[in-house]
Amino acid sequence: MPGAKLLSALLAASCATSVLADSVVCHLTYGGATQQIETRPTASAYTVAPVAIGSYFLFRVVFRDKPADLAGIKLYTYANHDEGPAILHQASYPYPLDNAASGGFTGENRIYEPLRDGELLYWCELKRGAEQ
Repeated sequence: MPGAKLLSALLAASCATSVLADSVVCHLTYGGATQQIETRPTASAYTVAPVAIGSYFLFRVVFRDKPADLAGIKLYTYANHDEGPAILHQASYPYPLDNAASGGFTGENRIYEPLRDGELLYWCELKRGAEQ
């Protein structure tokens, strides 16, 4: 059955080219609107730019899965002031996560921006084995 061997080899090759990797999905609510940010692992934290949430907040997710000594998930929330961003909140989580609870590994967080009286609500979850 040479055709069966060829088909088997082609299937194995196509499976080998699709890489499965975890991703972090953060659910952010500001001003009554909810949006999701999905982040895949990065090799350099310095290349990750923050995402604007409304006009008051910036949210940045840095997800590193290797090398093992630098692996982790870091979340940053900034106030977007006229004179430049000011950090309001930073959280760090080890990776790999032991047991990601249902509803996310961060729990619900509420971040307040005191000058403009804004509130950002967020929670993040680990999405296992997302195809790249």
